[in-house]
Amino acid sequence: MNREDHLNTLKRERFDLLVIGGGATGAGIALDAASRGLRTALVERDDFSAGTSSRSTKLIHGGVRYLERAVKKLDRSQFNLVRDALKERAVLLNIAPHLAKPLPLVT
Repeated sequence: MNREDHLNTLKRERFDLLVIGGGATGAGIALDAASRGLRTALVERDDFSAGTSSRSTKLIHGGVRYLERAVKKLDRSQFNLVRDALKERAVLLNIAPHLAKPLPLVT
């Protein structure tokens, strides 16, 4: 299917959700919606992941920056951010292990 075919499908069919923006966030939302059984369409002005997503560091954030603040300021909300970031990181590594690999750091 080429772009024109996809555009014609968008015109013919009905969808539960239209996601505008094919970057990392839009693609993630579309994937989540489709996995929940929603008929989902994703549109992008240019090529998918060509904008900001193409310039990403591609790092899976674990919340280390928030951990430093949590410890220094004894800030529970920062600990909560770390916990949430690590939970989401674990989900991503579980559902798409082919997208990530460990990156050793010099300490």
